[in-house]
Amino acid sequence: MNKDISDDEKVKRIALKMIPMVGDVVAKSLTSYFGSATSIFKSKASLLQKIPGIGNVTATNIAAFKNFELAEKELAFITKHNIETYFFTEDNYPFRLKQLADSPYLFYFRGKADLNHTKIISVVGTRAATDYGKRFCNELIEALAPHQVMVVSGLAYGIDITAHKAAIKNKLPTIGVLAHGLDRLYPSSHKSVAINMIEHGGVLSEYRSGTPPDRENFPERNRIVAGMSDAVIVVEAAIKGGALITAEYGNSYNKDVFALPGRNTDEFSAGCNKLIKTNKAALITSADDLIYIMGWEQHKKSKKSKQATLLLNLTPLEQLIIDQLTLHERIHIDLLTHQCKTPNSELALILLNLEFNGIVKSLPGNYYMRT
Repeated sequence: MNKDISDDEKVKRIALKMIPMVGDVVAKSLTSYFGSATSIFKSKASLLQKIPGIGNVTATNIAAFKNFELAEKELAFITKHNIETYFFTEDNYPFRLKQLADSPYLFYFRGKADLNHTKIISVVGTRAATDYGKRFCNELIEALAPHQVMVVSGLAYGIDITAHKAAIKNKLPTIGVLAHGLDRLYPSSHKSVAINMIEHGGVLSEYRSGTPPDRENFPERNRIVAGMSDAVIVVEAAIKGGALITAEYGNSYNKDVFALPGRNTDEFSAGCNKLIKTNKAALITSADDLIYIMGWEQHKKSKKSKQATLLLNLTPLEQLIIDQLTLHERIHIDLLTHQCKTPNSELALILLNLEFNGIVKSLPGNYYMRT
């Protein structure tokens, strides 16, 4: 959490998600209306229920809540274990998640990775991975190493753990999104990998300590796996399962979704083949497919573009934008907004002007690059 935030506000933020019928959407709505979690708990039920989407039962639950000791215990736990907490209104909250209505109100992270990394992919698939799927997963991530992507997955058996191990082997940051609190690890056999990940990426969860890996938590965490990334890659999947849920989230978030095809007789290619057949995923057979569609090709700035930049009388802000676009192969407008400390609407107008002058090119998904 932001160090400038008082401990009392931190406790109230944690406590708000402990209340029955207060999910992420409701918690964010309440915070937007009242300005802080502390103000929410100071409000009477009669005022709370005037907020759209807040019924009498929810308002009464909030007004009657008194069990702040559990939230205080959680704050002590995250402080002791150097766990960082990301709150949806704060600047460090991942910009890819910030724009999603159902993203976590707050989540816990232990690690060293930048969650606003320039390029992030989610690699998911069946727990019963075959040699075909594992080989493709390893080859894909090795080929992406020069592009310095971050790899996100769920630290589960099969494709997930293969992706994490491949990222570590190729010195790429990797994030494991967990379906339980950070006081434990499931499955426990992946503990050594998770320890390595904390040094070269991290582990993330929206669940406070003490939360077990209950079945219903896994589909919920899959929305974070999809939401954090630029692209979701389904390596192997049966006709039903968590990987397809992640792909559905990816499509609903307007992410690029890819699937590895397989033989129509293979159980764990059936889900991938269905995604491709129903136009819910693009076919991927190598890293080149991903690199091409995502616009990650290594490109050289033309002399014409450089000369055009020199001829323009750029403002300091325009020059800062050009510098950021030069630093990155491509950059999302939300990250550019964060880097330039400029409102999104103002930035969009400047980018449009630069595009008219042939300096900037807009890409799908609100990404921009130098020409």
